[in-house]
Amino acid sequence: MSSPKRRIETDVMKIFANSSLVQEFYVRFKGPEETPFTGGHWKIHVELPDQYPYKSPSIGFVNRIFHPNIDELSGSVCLDVINQTWSPMYDMINIFEVFLPQLLRYPNPSDPLNGEAAALMMREPKAYEAKVKEYVAKYASKEAVDEAGEDTESEDELSSAGSYESGGEEPAGTMDDV
Repeated sequence: MSSPKRRIETDVMKIFANSSLVQEFYVRFKGPEETPFTGGHWKIHVELPDQYPYKSPSIGFVNRIFHPNIDELSGSVCLDVINQTWSPMYDMINIFEVFLPQLLRYPNPSDPLNGEAAALMMREPKAYEAKVKEYVAKYASKEAVDEAGEDTESEDELSSAGSYESGGEEPAGTMDDV
């Protein structure tokens, strides 16, 4: 079994073509097609702990999103596969090509971080969908991603490199050179 530092480097190399050891970076993430999140663009903050891959990465949305399992203000994500059942067999590609798209496609209002979104989804699904689309239009444009987090972090504090493209037609996420 390889060391955690080596696994970090391996996973990041899968995403970045020209990477050195990077433990904190941002990914540009697009909302999955055929969902109310379609057309949305989010900046996702990723932090890999020193114990990665044995300990899960920290994942958070920087720009706002209206979803039962994502805290609107902090961007924290409530997802068992990241928070409780993480396995060293998973890698960063799983998060951006499978786990996050599935979370947006199939929210779990019975385990909410955003009680308002969960209640609205359960009581009035059409109103929930309308509010999601309103947030996408207001907070998840390409321009919003570029501006997300600018007031709270300086460029000197961030690490980044290259870009990531999935095997599909469009990239699931791209790494920011912020």
